[in-house]
Amino acid sequence: MKLTLRVWRQQNADADGTMSTYEVDGISSDMSFLEMLDLLNERLILSGEDPVAFDHDCREGICGACSLVINGDAHGPERTTTCQLHMRSFEDGDTIDIEPWRAAAFPVIKDLVVDRSAFDRIIQAGGYVTAPTGSAPEAHATPVPKADADFAFEHAECIGCGACVAACPNGAAMLFTSAKINHLNVLPQGAPERETRVLDMVAQMDEEGFGGCTLAGECATACPKGIPLMSITGMNREWLRATRKAGKR
Repeated sequence: MKLTLRVWRQQNADADGTMSTYEVDGISSDMSFLEMLDLLNERLILSGEDPVAFDHDCREGICGACSLVINGDAHGPERTTTCQLHMRSFEDGDTIDIEPWRAAAFPVIKDLVVDRSAFDRIIQAGGYVTAPTGSAPEAHATPVPKADADFAFEHAECIGCGACVAACPNGAAMLFTSAKINHLNVLPQGAPERETRVLDMVAQMDEEGFGGCTLAGECATACPKGIPLMSITGMNREWLRATRKAGKR
């Protein structure tokens, strides 16, 4: 395959960025999208040019580090992570635009790499349990209804890639935050911080400068792990419950 790549190049957060065009041939349809970028970078290095900076880690669709906007879609044309997107999803001769996540809360570090530490700070605000767990408990020591367990597992699948923010027309982080809140709030181990968790994490989300949610639904459509849109309404219920309870104290 031979492709034309239009790649966002930006030296740092304070510099102006631009789209640079590269012609790349010898691409196998079996390559992953990141392997194709590796091929581009090998040729750039051999020609004495600065390689394209992009994030990656596990390359197994688990960590979410590989986040890119491809032809205007978060993670590209398939509902998967960028590292699990293969070049067979494109046609020989295609032109592909490759950009970083675009959100005020995700400033560009260089080229396609953005700073997603805002997510870390939301987690630090309440995405944990304080109950001492010690060694692994016996499987049936703390009974959890199957519906609650299924709900928790569904939300625990969030890998924090940020596709929800990139796809949202408002740059909102509601799907990410709701997944982290709902995952813990439904479990007995998360009960002690149920109210403070949602209040603190939502407050931190707002402080980070993410946009407001208007339930456009693009977040759930782009999510590679299928976190449902109803997760947001679940978080809103938790927030209202916690607000009312705090007001009665």
